[in-house]
Amino acid sequence: MLSKEKFSDSEFESLLDKYDYNFKKGDLVKGIVWSYDSEGVIIDIGSKTAAIVPVREARLDSTEPIEKVLEKGKEYEFLIIKEEDEDGRFVLSRKKVDLAYSWKELEKIKEADEVILGTVVSCVKGGVLVEILGIRGFVPSSHLRCKESDIKVDDKLELKILTLDCQQNNFILSNKKVFAENAEDAKKTIFSQVEVGQVLKGDVVRIADFGAFIDIGGVDGLLPLSQMSWRWVDHPADILKVGDKIDVEVIGVDHDKHRVSLSLKSLENDPWLEAEKQIAEGSPREGIITRIKHFGAFVEVFPGVEALLPHGEMLEYQNINNCILKVGDKIKTTVLKFNPTDKRIALSVKDLSENKKSTSEKEKVSE
Repeated sequence: MLSKEKFSDSEFESLLDKYDYNFKKGDLVKGIVWSYDSEGVIIDIGSKTAAIVPVREARLDSTEPIEKVLEKGKEYEFLIIKEEDEDGRFVLSRKKVDLAYSWKELEKIKEADEVILGTVVSCVKGGVLVEILGIRGFVPSSHLRCKESDIKVDDKLELKILTLDCQQNNFILSNKKVFAENAEDAKKTIFSQVEVGQVLKGDVVRIADFGAFIDIGGVDGLLPLSQMSWRWVDHPADILKVGDKIDVEVIGVDHDKHRVSLSLKSLENDPWLEAEKQIAEGSPREGIITRIKHFGAFVEVFPGVEALLPHGEMLEYQNINNCILKVGDKIKTTVLKFNPTDKRIALSVKDLSENKKSTSEKEKVSE
């Protein structure tokens, strides 16, 4: 208790004013960071005792050090979330203040219909959850430009706000809307300029079993699986992922259907031209089995060049070597036929040089 005997009337009244406060739950107060302890941050808000900000109420991002978010000696705004306890100490929240400012900022962004960047925090049934300014929002599958399976945690998405209600904690966004609004103008521009043979820069926006869709400036062109590499590719995801930036060549333009066909492998040297210089009919060739079909096995006999080993030849090899051929096996063969124009090579497991030698010897004996 304060004793009036030690002060004049004016001094005592001034001192009382200093400690006279009427803080209550829900008030927004200013306070200076005093210190830190195991419970949280100690704040001076001008009351008789210090107030505390619990660790869970100190910041939006729990990974950030509290000492950096609330620096010692600096003044911040806080919300009183619990009135004085038995020790006369208030409980404060800085996180709720930051959230309030974030909701206000999001309202401005929605009103201006601006594009905002969101970070994917998890993929859930029916869409993905993103975080923006410390607030989590939901992007439905129908408003994603690519498949959910192509999206990963920490990916960045360009978004527009569809609905926003801080009272109901309702925050719905769209990734597709960002691109749809300018799609028609972009199509007109692209299709008035794009030509077969052009090399364009693009972003991988979606991956399917049959190929990948590449954004070449507002228009999604198709990069078919067959045009991804001279080498055999099982699935587009083996060499590409959503978000990759790549150079592609335009190999087809359909102005009526607004479709653009693209190629990656056309930007590489044709391996068949080099193979023609090094591979000859009747020569031995070692290769690796890349795939097996009911009619035979495909063997890569030169980087990017596949040859066919017919089913009958496969069986003969397996019988002689007492094995079962599988993808990835290395096998020695002989080039039976080579047609570089049609890009076809037929293989045999027989040693043709030995056959020719035997035939020649038989002819000599018969003579």
